[in-house]
Amino acid sequence: MLVLLPPSEGKAAGGTGKPLDLEGLSLPGLTAARTEVLAELVELCAADAAKAQEVLGLSEGLKGEVAKNAGLRTAGTRPAGEIYTGVLYDALGLASLDAAARKRAERSLLVFSGLWGAVRIGDRIPSYRCSMGVKLPGLGALGAFWRGPMAEVLPEAAGEGLVLDLRSAAYATAWKPKGEPAGRTATVRVLQSKIVNGVEKRSVVSHFNKATKGRLVRDLLMAGSAPADPAELVEALRVLGYVVEAQAPAKAGRPWALDVIVTEL
Repeated sequence: MLVLLPPSEGKAAGGTGKPLDLEGLSLPGLTAARTEVLAELVELCAADAAKAQEVLGLSEGLKGEVAKNAGLRTAGTRPAGEIYTGVLYDALGLASLDAAARKRAERSLLVFSGLWGAVRIGDRIPSYRCSMGVKLPGLGALGAFWRGPMAEVLPEAAGEGLVLDLRSAAYATAWKPKGEPAGRTATVRVLQSKIVNGVEKRSVVSHFNKATKGRLVRDLLMAGSAPADPAELVEALRVLGYVVEAQAPAKAGRPWALDVIVTEL
């Protein structure tokens, strides 16, 4: 099983480990593309802080992130699983997984990134700020930039098993499974259910969406579940107590769509 996750906008402070080693990251087929993005991001942030702030879409209160980006090559690193924070990662609770679940997480979790393309949770990276929605002056929109490199690397990473896609829309633009891998891909939407005047109302609520996705992945890892395809995933989630509504694709080569229905956090 390969689980595709979005990163978090906010990130933990950089670590005290050795500086970034691009060639030491997982998915080495992305090294050349990572080198290009890193070079332009560092140059932009070092040369023109005001322009960098605008390009990165940073508020005045976050302009310190520009200096952080300028020093990415020499900054301390820590595992990506410690860098990413926020609601989804709090619910996932990587630090509190038992040893077996942690090993499963290191094998199966893949975090998408505007800067790195995608990394595994054990990859050592510095804290940074660069979302997939950024449009760099030279390379252009990062979502579009990553499509070529990802198309070459991700099918092999997906292997022959289930692909559980929990990414937000911006990060999904960088790679969309096609052909046979798409047929064993499941995308997940979390809907909050409320009864209003005796009628059920369903809506997407960001906090519920992120927290439920994190908890869902944690539960699968802790249970040692290894669904081979979307149909088996639906059954595994139901066994774990989730209310799931599944829609199989109407045509071959398209992903399954899963709705997870929640009433409370």
